[in-house]
Amino acid sequence: MPQALEHAEGCWAWVVLLASMVTQGLTLGFPTCIGIFFTELQREFQASNSETSWFPSILTAMLHAGGPLCSILVGRLGCRVTVMLGGVLASLGMVASSFCRTLTQLYFAAGFFTGLGLCFSFQSTITVLGFYFTHRRALANALASVGVSLGITLWPLLSRYLLEDLGWRGTFLVFGGVFLHCCVCGAILRPVARNVTSETKEGPSSPTKTPAPGCLAACGQAILRHLAFDILWHNAGYRVFTLGVTWMIVGFPLPHVFLVPYAMRHGVDEQRAALLISIIGFSNIFLRPMAGLVAGRRDFSSYRKYLFSLAVLLNGLTNLVCTVSADFQVLVGYCLVYSVSMSIVGALFFQVLMDVVPMDRFSRALGLCTILESFSILISPPLAGFLLDNTGNNFSYVFYMSSFFLISAALFMGGSFCALRKKERQCGQAEGETAITEAALEALTVDGTDSSEKQLCTEIMYVTSV
Repeated sequence: MPQALEHAEGCWAWVVLLASMVTQGLTLGFPTCIGIFFTELQREFQASNSETSWFPSILTAMLHAGGPLCSILVGRLGCRVTVMLGGVLASLGMVASSFCRTLTQLYFAAGFFTGLGLCFSFQSTITVLGFYFTHRRALANALASVGVSLGITLWPLLSRYLLEDLGWRGTFLVFGGVFLHCCVCGAILRPVARNVTSETKEGPSSPTKTPAPGCLAACGQAILRHLAFDILWHNAGYRVFTLGVTWMIVGFPLPHVFLVPYAMRHGVDEQRAALLISIIGFSNIFLRPMAGLVAGRRDFSSYRKYLFSLAVLLNGLTNLVCTVSADFQVLVGYCLVYSVSMSIVGALFFQVLMDVVPMDRFSRALGLCTILESFSILISPPLAGFLLDNTGNNFSYVFYMSSFFLISAALFMGGSFCALRKKERQCGQAEGETAITEAALEALTVDGTDSSEKQLCTEIMYVTSV
């Protein structure tokens, strides 16, 4: 293993932040441009909405489901090697997808392998940010998420430009070269010196000393060891956050996949339809840092969870606009309002997770949270595509579906966090009263012991009254 070279909050931390920003733009920003190719892939493979929707769902699901495996690689190889490995895997997947002749081949090449590679690069940079920044972690996460906004802005424009000149196969081949830039960003991530946590100390002693039953069983035990089921069971805040986000994710990615086909179906030309996604990304460039700065203030530290829930609620309510009108000006206004809620959700997601779990367990907690999200992402676009196929391509049902999951998740998280806070206050008051009672008993006992020699009867009456 390489020796630690850098210290937290040092000058090199800002270079790492820049690398993380670029990596997040390349990885998290990429799935938003899949809607540009939706109609083209349908025409190429003569597929239904539901069949075509499996491609973005598998890609985005693998982007989240690879969390536990990424945690293992980070522990074994370090963040630098894992990011570079992810860049190579994502590149190979996109190059192979440009030669695919069936949708099934596309599912495996661009869906499975590219999604897994993006996961390795993305989650490793998030993990290393937590070690490089301790006091300004909220600001660092917000600035790094600006890369996502840049990616959302540039990926659709680049996709539309390349699609017109090279077709979807040539575009995917170029994308394979673009993803190799993750290797450059990974090379910047020097190992950071950090304190040895209790989890690190106890890590080697957790496996039993009995011989391993087999290779598959050993892999299963390693994966379970890197999943935070113990945190999910004992940490109520993490449990509420994970369940709420898992439910929310069923509706959250739908506008990114179906907004462009929805606009094109209602008469908006292809370039202006692609511009809608870029408007969301461009707005997030300015809104995410502002949201991160506000959320990073100490005054808001205890209210981040509630602000996150309110942002999810606003996101769900905003999607109802698309059920009313498909006019381009209305859709532009929708994108601007949608950007506000999306920027708050993006800026607070990792910060809220870092607030509810200790930093030494963050990698495991993120791995379990993202793998649960992946199941939601896997079924979300195909379910929406199934609705389209059975309702005569009525996109209103897609946005109704998105709003339902987002609003219900926001109400669940907000109500549960309020209930947990009330319970903590009651427990704190009870513990305070118990401590005061014990202190009074101790003081009275000492006082009674001192006066026992002079007034024996008084001492006996005192004990009886207590």
